[in-house]
Amino acid sequence: MKKPQSSHLSGYRLMWIFVMFDLPVGSKKEMRDATKFREFLLDQGFEMSQFSIYARFCNGKDSYESHLKRIEGNLPEKGEIHVLTFTDKQYEGIVRFSSQRRRRPRENPDQLALF
Repeated sequence: MKKPQSSHLSGYRLMWIFVMFDLPVGSKKEMRDATKFREFLLDQGFEMSQFSIYARFCNGKDSYESHLKRIEGNLPEKGEIHVLTFTDKQYEGIVRFSSQRRRRPRENPDQLALF
């Protein structure tokens, strides 16, 4: 007998995707490619965390895999791109500093509003 799947939203199943990149911008084509990649990330619901670091909330491993395939299909010709995932619980533990001051943790999205 199959165990019924839980509809409980767990901070250990919900995920954050971080895309970090270092793209060359020495030529006009490289600048266009870098801009196109940043715009693609924004169109996919990522938000800029820092200049070359973009983050997006997703509702689990399947959603992450879907986003990863779209990222892979839109990679620029040159440059380094790293994709990291954190569970929602891990993301809660990120310590932020700005101008030598500790900042409040970012608010996680309202999980119920996502569904």
